[in-house]
Amino acid sequence: MTITRGERPAHESAENQELARTLQRDLARDLDGEVQFDDYTRQLFARDASMYAITPLGVVFPRNADDVAAAVAAAAAHQVSVVPRGAGTSLAGQTVGPGLVLDLSRYMNNIVELDAGSGTALVEAGVVQDQLNRAASPWGLMFGPDTSTSNRATIGGMIGNNSAGSGSVRHGMTIDHVRELDVVLSDASRVRLDRVDEATRAQRATRPTLEGALYRELPEIVRANYAAIADGFPAHWRRACGYRLDRLAREDTVFDLAKFVVGSEGTLAVATSALVDLVPKPSRTVIAVGHFTSVAGAIDATQDALACDPAAVELMDRTILDLSRRKIEYASLGDLLNGDPEALLFVSFSGDDEAELLGQLKRLTGLWSRNGHGYHTLRAVTPAQQASLLKVRKAGLGLLMAASEGTRRPLAFVEDTAVDPIHLTEYTRRFKEVLDRHEMTAGFYGHCSVGCLHIRPYLDLTDPADVVKMRSVAVEIKDLVAEYGGVNSSEHGDGLARSEFNREIFGDALYDAMRQVKKLFDPDNVLNPGKIVDAPSMTDNLRDAALPPAEPLRTRLSFEVIGAGAGSADGTGAMRAAADRCMNIGLCRKSGSGTMCPSYMATRKEEDSTRGRAAALVKALSEPDPRAALGDERLHEVLDLCLMCKACKSECPLGVDMATLKSEALSHHHDIHGVPLRSRLFGSIRFLNRLGSATAPLSNLPGRIPLVRRLMDRTVGIAPARPLPVFVRQNLTRWFRRRKTTTHPITQGTVTYLADSFTTFTEPDIGRAAVQLLELSGWDVRLESGVCCGRSSLSKGLVDDAKNKARHLADTLSKATEAGSPVVGCEPSCLMTLRDEHLSLLPDDPAVKDIAGRVRQVEELLVEAIDDGRLRPREDSWLAGRTLVYHGHCHQKAEVGTAATVALLNRIPGVSVVELDAGCCGMAGSFGFESEHYDVSMTVGEDRLFPAITAEPAETVVVATGVSCRQQIFHGTARDAWHPVQLLWEAVTSE
Repeated sequence: MTITRGERPAHESAENQELARTLQRDLARDLDGEVQFDDYTRQLFARDASMYAITPLGVVFPRNADDVAAAVAAAAAHQVSVVPRGAGTSLAGQTVGPGLVLDLSRYMNNIVELDAGSGTALVEAGVVQDQLNRAASPWGLMFGPDTSTSNRATIGGMIGNNSAGSGSVRHGMTIDHVRELDVVLSDASRVRLDRVDEATRAQRATRPTLEGALYRELPEIVRANYAAIADGFPAHWRRACGYRLDRLAREDTVFDLAKFVVGSEGTLAVATSALVDLVPKPSRTVIAVGHFTSVAGAIDATQDALACDPAAVELMDRTILDLSRRKIEYASLGDLLNGDPEALLFVSFSGDDEAELLGQLKRLTGLWSRNGHGYHTLRAVTPAQQASLLKVRKAGLGLLMAASEGTRRPLAFVEDTAVDPIHLTEYTRRFKEVLDRHEMTAGFYGHCSVGCLHIRPYLDLTDPADVVKMRSVAVEIKDLVAEYGGVNSSEHGDGLARSEFNREIFGDALYDAMRQVKKLFDPDNVLNPGKIVDAPSMTDNLRDAALPPAEPLRTRLSFEVIGAGAGSADGTGAMRAAADRCMNIGLCRKSGSGTMCPSYMATRKEEDSTRGRAAALVKALSEPDPRAALGDERLHEVLDLCLMCKACKSECPLGVDMATLKSEALSHHHDIHGVPLRSRLFGSIRFLNRLGSATAPLSNLPGRIPLVRRLMDRTVGIAPARPLPVFVRQNLTRWFRRRKTTTHPITQGTVTYLADSFTTFTEPDIGRAAVQLLELSGWDVRLESGVCCGRSSLSKGLVDDAKNKARHLADTLSKATEAGSPVVGCEPSCLMTLRDEHLSLLPDDPAVKDIAGRVRQVEELLVEAIDDGRLRPREDSWLAGRTLVYHGHCHQKAEVGTAATVALLNRIPGVSVVELDAGCCGMAGSFGFESEHYDVSMTVGEDRLFPAITAEPAETVVVATGVSCRQQIFHGTARDAWHPVQLLWEAVTSE
């Protein structure tokens, strides 16, 4: 087993430190899984997606159910509580606590069996919902509860919360889909919970074990409290609150402990695996998107929608819509909308009969038209029409979080109420009156079909007045929802946010019965105490309030530029605020789509996610001496596998820019420990590549000699398995200087082509194609080939060097080019540095601002030339009839998106363009060359990119904009990849 050791904080008591050492030793002896008690790991697991933070004693990563049992036994023996955890995306604080955290997601994530015939799946607790759905899809099946966090939420976590989603009007909640649970009880015994008849229950009740006691005494609790159970539960069916004694009370002939444990938030048992029911996956979905001039108008239209038997009815208000327009990831939604709606109502119809679905859609639009609901209805029938709509609809939480300003955030404390939809209009009006009275703003979105709106008011919990205000609103809303027979927790659970109100919600008798349940299952209060019953105040353990003031730290990069929302001129708090924007919603833990976070996809380690790294940086930057803390080796272990792909800048809804944060952190590490030789070499890559080109072909020989490659591995850590770039003597600069110029009419003015540090010397054909295409398009091309942009220096933490290069390049371009003339290039990482990192390096430099505003993709200019008729690709080029599969560069996707490149490829006559959703290639500049990173680099590529390319027939043309991407694709698949301008040149010139 693996143990990560580290110093305990000095302020911890000697008793607590000794307890931690003893428990860690016992766990290491008894478990196959990993045990981590170091201070950084503890901080990573001190938070979930809620407003709470509690530092655990340690963290265990069990490999199997026996490990879970051993961990529970060891913790109980030392009187330490246990906190089960999946993806850590709980919004009410269920997965934070002071004891031993069990991360069931890292290793216990296997689909043990999928039985299509019976429509069931046996899964370990750490299986992610989308993972199960991908496995079930070929059989026409899926898991019914479809949460918006399906790409990272684990089945175990869904069982703990009794989660539900947009489709609950049809498929109910997680409790409705659980057949059996394998669990570890508080005495560390392993048992199977399932549905049994009375005879079997009576037989099990005879066992002299904790399991036997459950079957003996739980029916007695139900019988003794039958009246309280009948009267005490809220009337509305959509419940994720309390212990489900109502489920036991309503069935006389069967006893189902599996369903009873669902929603118990890890307080009664630790689920290790589950047998769950699957439901038929509809083959078609059509969506009506109603446009409304008010939120109330959209909610009023819900009853007509429900009359048409929808699969889901979802609300999104203007707050969410406006936020989506600011993010590249979601901006395409704006192109689909009619006018400027105050609210949208998404109504989905799913099934297998397209004609029937279109009939439902027609009926709904007719009802809305007759009843005067809305001013426009968008019909989205095809998957292509629906893609942008669905993406934004599932991103509501993240988009709201993106509007955070410093520690003023949209908080989850009244976001999970639900009432019968027939009362929703009046209830929402009164809810808003409460917010208005307390001068709060909030975004409104959620599931109108089941009366659940996720309303998250903006508050700053570092302000004691806002803490008081929050609790006052929580009390008022709790009472308001009770007036309508609604529920305070309808899918997010009780946790720390709502458990304290459960006695008032359920009444003394029912609440005391629930306390008896807890005592029966967990007599020593080992399992996740303080949730559901006997909870602390909702205002205890608030994460923002507990964070100490940031100490001064002068940073080399400007974090105001990347949207920290806080910080003073001397850097106090700015870098920490940039990291602390993370609200732990866990989108960086997704897999199977998008790019963020490639290292997490490869390792499944929390510390290798953007969220984990942000938490580690917040810890370091909260120390009394943050400069010294940034030199901590454990911190840099956490940062090490960040590929600096920048996907988090666009895909993280809060825009946590980990690449920039890592550059700054590395610079402080170098201040303390010195700059490694390899970092200096990679930071000087332009000089080395120029030298390699000047001495080619001799410079290419060392890369082919095994002895030299082994020596490079030992001395500077260059992976011997990684092919080195091949230098070309006739580089782009030489060609441009010596070429025979042909006369073209200059109709567009001058454009500056940035000769990057890579393709200029190793793939000059790309630059030649770009220059000639621009000239054919009527541009007078100026080549900028003398100055490096500083991208490589920045990636190695050589920030001062990068700043000097940025200043030099900006000054050169500003003086040598016409005002307003475009600057283009073919290597996205270099070109995007001019419009992003240079602004962080030199935010007040007018030349930097000027050049950043003039950067354009070369594809944009070429698309304009084709559309204007200045450039004419041939109809009969060898590309006609071929498929082009395109892999976009991570920095391009993060900064500007890939639309311009796709548009250019689509303008090549006769081709079919497929843009791969294959994530990061894994190369990431120098990362894939480094010996200790090579395996992770290849694992990232093998996740989706390599399989996608190897599945293509030989005649398919592979396209990639990034030099690193092309290198990785060839190394991993033996397929050459073209740059888009090379293909356009072929289409323009080929016979």
